[in-house]
Amino acid sequence: MNNPYSEIFKIKGTKHFSCAGFIARMPLSMMAIGLITMLSQLYDSYWIAGSIAALFTFTMAFAAPQLSRLIDRVGQRKVVIPAALFSAVSALALLLLSYLQAPLWSLYVLAMCAGIMPSVPALVRARWSAIQSDQGLLNTAYSFESVLDEITFVIGPPLAIALSSLLFPQAGPLLAVILFVIGCIWLVSQQDTEPKIEQSENQTRTSALANSTVKLLSLVLLALGVIVGAIDVLSIAFAQQQGMPIAASLVLSVYALGSCIAGFGFGAIKWRLSMPVLLVRFAMFTLIASVLLLSVNHVYGLAVVMFISGLAFAPTMIIAMGLVEQSVPKHLLTEALTWLITGLGVGIAGGAALTGWVVEHFTVDLGFGVAVVAAATVVLLAWYQKHDDTRRATQVVSD
Repeated sequence: MNNPYSEIFKIKGTKHFSCAGFIARMPLSMMAIGLITMLSQLYDSYWIAGSIAALFTFTMAFAAPQLSRLIDRVGQRKVVIPAALFSAVSALALLLLSYLQAPLWSLYVLAMCAGIMPSVPALVRARWSAIQSDQGLLNTAYSFESVLDEITFVIGPPLAIALSSLLFPQAGPLLAVILFVIGCIWLVSQQDTEPKIEQSENQTRTSALANSTVKLLSLVLLALGVIVGAIDVLSIAFAQQQGMPIAASLVLSVYALGSCIAGFGFGAIKWRLSMPVLLVRFAMFTLIASVLLLSVNHVYGLAVVMFISGLAFAPTMIIAMGLVEQSVPKHLLTEALTWLITGLGVGIAGGAALTGWVVEHFTVDLGFGVAVVAAATVVLLAWYQKHDDTRRATQVVSD
């Protein structure tokens, strides 16, 4: 049997745009933590550092779908380069003014401007969808990109922290900006694989978010993001409670490793079950793994459960991306994928904030409950998606 991963890269240009996308998406994992590391050193305040980084993150979450909608209308090249340069110049100005100890309000304004950046993961997945007609191989391509997403979050944060701590405070965010600009320019220069603009009468009026599947699966990934955000906080809090704070990085790395392995495995298998059924199955797997967190009483036990939890993450995200790709017209695809990625990002931020509040005001054990409730929500939404898909299929047959 042919290796599906070798099959997807037989198409000319795929290796280049996937590599460019990997470089360009590094700021997703580096910028926020880099800003926190930089500003906490310069202003000796985690509140200032965290609020500026949060403003950057939430601006990105709001702006990315709007930029993606414009990209679906006029093409990647016409939007990505101006947006990337505006974001990069704003970020560089932020770094310069932080060095000059400028007034805080100016840093908040520039952080908001820097957050106006396109969703690189959506841009790359849209290219895969445009050139890959085989649905099975398209799922493999989505699996590969999900693994690259995980790798950036394994490499990016510790790299940004190390650079800002060992060289100078602005070093981490500076590298993120450089990689972002290089990756975006390289990506849009590859015009042969850029998705063609699909004409539609309703193109200027319709948003991808009007599609019920996009809305529902955005909520699925938001709930999934809450689990990830909760895990980030709980790993640190639990390790500190056990007197082993350094072990938190091991726990998070194991979670990412499990997700990478599952992502590669999912893309290599030719699944016979339908995508909605697979979504419910992996949602149930997510819930079971989250419930196991309640029984953990040692850091090493937490690492094992985190590995199991990670096995459910990438496949769930891949399935959601595949379902959206099947449910929206091509002229809305980039925006639709961006809404899913935005949902995940907002969920991570919200999950981390909520779990941090629960841990600070109650207990670490109760914090695990946040992940369990979010996982139960994923199951309910996945079940509803399957039910809705079945209902629509029945209506089509009856009509």
